[in-house]
Amino acid sequence: MKELLYLKDDQLKDLIEKLFVGYRETFSDSKNILDKYSIGLAHQKVIHLLSMYEGITISTLLKKLKITKQSLNRVLKDLIKLEMVIFKKDDQDTRLKHVFLNEKGKKIFNEIFEIQKKRIYSALLNSSSEEVINFDNVLKKIING
Repeated sequence: MKELLYLKDDQLKDLIEKLFVGYRETFSDSKNILDKYSIGLAHQKVIHLLSMYEGITISTLLKKLKITKQSLNRVLKDLIKLEMVIFKKDDQDTRLKHVFLNEKGKKIFNEIFEIQKKRIYSALLNSSSEEVINFDNVLKKIING
């Protein structure tokens, strides 16, 4: 553990590259599915968040994605056109819209998830419990800055 106190720039660059390649490979696994439905990575990110946060508001979705309204609107229009999402107004505050995946959207999410799950599951299965816990903790620290 002491060697981590003296990480060199080359070691950090190597770690950053591994994070990049891991992200790229995990998301490239779903490329054939995305192509089948004529959608891209931006759509996949929205679909993923809608599956995680059922009924998320547009403003919260914008915050989680850290994108512009214009970018989100383009993706949502595509998902509406492909009949993957539905919107419901808030019961208390009708200015708020909640977004949900419909059955078709859930089906597509599950197709994507199943293919991504194979890579992640395999990596976790071939790791010790301690490695998995430590990896999760490090990822949380990277995410939270």
